[in-house]
Amino acid sequence: MQLKNIFILIVMVLTQLVSAQNNVTISATSEGEKFDHFWSKCVGAGRANEALRAGWLEQLELVHQTCGFETVRFHGLFHDDMFPIVTERGKTTYNWQYIDDVFDRMLELDVRPFVELSYFPKTMAAENSQTVFWWKAYTTPGEGYLGKWHDLVKTFTQHCVDRYGMDEVRTWYFEVWNEPNLCRAFFDGTKSQYFDLYKASVKAVRSVDSLLKVGGPSTSNFVADDRYKGEREDTKGFTKTFTAENINDLAWRGVWIEDFLEYCKKENLPVDFVTTHPYPTDYPLDPRTGKGKDFSRFVNSTMIDIKWLNEVIANSAYPDAEIHLTEWNTSPNSRDAMHDFLPPAAYITKVNLDCIGLTNSLAFWIFTDIFEEKGGGASIFHGGFGMINYQGLVKPTYHAYKMLHQLGDEKLFKNDFLFVSRKSGNGKVVALAYNYPEDHYQAVPASIKKIEKYEEGKSRQLNVTMTDLKPGTQFKIETLDKDHGNIYNYWEKMGKPEPPTREQIKVMKDYANNLKTEIIIADKDGKLTINREIAAWNVLLIQQIN
Repeated sequence: MQLKNIFILIVMVLTQLVSAQNNVTISATSEGEKFDHFWSKCVGAGRANEALRAGWLEQLELVHQTCGFETVRFHGLFHDDMFPIVTERGKTTYNWQYIDDVFDRMLELDVRPFVELSYFPKTMAAENSQTVFWWKAYTTPGEGYLGKWHDLVKTFTQHCVDRYGMDEVRTWYFEVWNEPNLCRAFFDGTKSQYFDLYKASVKAVRSVDSLLKVGGPSTSNFVADDRYKGEREDTKGFTKTFTAENINDLAWRGVWIEDFLEYCKKENLPVDFVTTHPYPTDYPLDPRTGKGKDFSRFVNSTMIDIKWLNEVIANSAYPDAEIHLTEWNTSPNSRDAMHDFLPPAAYITKVNLDCIGLTNSLAFWIFTDIFEEKGGGASIFHGGFGMINYQGLVKPTYHAYKMLHQLGDEKLFKNDFLFVSRKSGNGKVVALAYNYPEDHYQAVPASIKKIEKYEEGKSRQLNVTMTDLKPGTQFKIETLDKDHGNIYNYWEKMGKPEPPTREQIKVMKDYANNLKTEIIIADKDGKLTINREIAAWNVLLIQQIN
């Protein structure tokens, strides 16, 4: 036999041996472990006023029906464009018409508000208040703001109870502010001033009903230095992140969490839930240059951060407080091109499945590109956070959440690229196979500079056998890959029409929604075997259909 043929034979034998060793066998009737779909409890949106638009509501209805999202959180509930306070003929009154319009329409869709109490109406802000976003949210507390804020929140809460009923509003969550530690952006005040704001808010809400749920501190991403240790961010910068040989070896901690819980204990304040935003990125200032830099942490950073948070809460005076992570994405940049691409879908799938049992919610930021923190996007694909673009074209991130929603509620098996579940209601088996390639573990796909490096990655071999099925049981396999459900690639092949015509949008919507689909059938012994290679960043939904 020629040497070449001998070599080929050896490779074939070794491949078969490896395949056999990696084969997973799962009984469809084995005992399952109950789990919760925490990923569908909450999803983010931009600001309250955007919820008055038809397109926003249409997209919300879609993601509720297909991804199962139960609540929506957004900024600017008390911003002046919602007119919560109106002055006419010298008389000032509260006005809830715009907020009612948003909440009414959401509840008609069976979606509840995850109420973020923000930002200041102009009448409560300082005369020369700092503002954020193009729509100029007021962030600097004015003179005597605490009393005015307390009255606003109390009257608003009572109005919600009067309009929607106590039983309904008791299911809501009232979160105090958004990322107050970012004093150059969202709260132009000190840590102590935020704690006072929380105190005023929780007393206002609880004065209406003692069972209404209030929480905070809604702080930004975890950090590895002491920039938020004091009353305001230390903008001189720290060298720890910039000089570390590997940033993933550093001790990352949540911002203000421990101080917040200690303050609430001292003041005897309730904390029904703790909120923070575990983005896997950081933007510290380099004291050597005075400039900021973006860092992307490794793929397991979110899971590690949530475990840290669990431990802190367990050792606090509030061990039973729920955990609601009210913002999360691959990065907090609304112009990060990666948000439109395929890799985040695999990241979303992996992180959510890895974090089962660790949190009550992990809210994707956000569901729609009808979002204007920096104004309107210059392109139909501009790196917006949304899982759906402005024209209603679904992105790969949408498919990730739609697939997660299809899972059952009993876990049968899990490894680093396969999750098998069963629906307790009908006994049907649903699995997710995904490939977040190991050669990309050291940093999440959150770079706007080097998209190309994420186009490659090592494939994985899926070898799974399902037993104890009824003979002839059918399964549908839907595959999200570079050529199916990956709308940006299709738009690029079309020549990037800007904007697309109405006919082009219809064609693009069909492409964006359609995944590669195939049917496989269990044999006469009730056995189903799947052997295939999964390319980098692909996600497969394997769903029993009869």
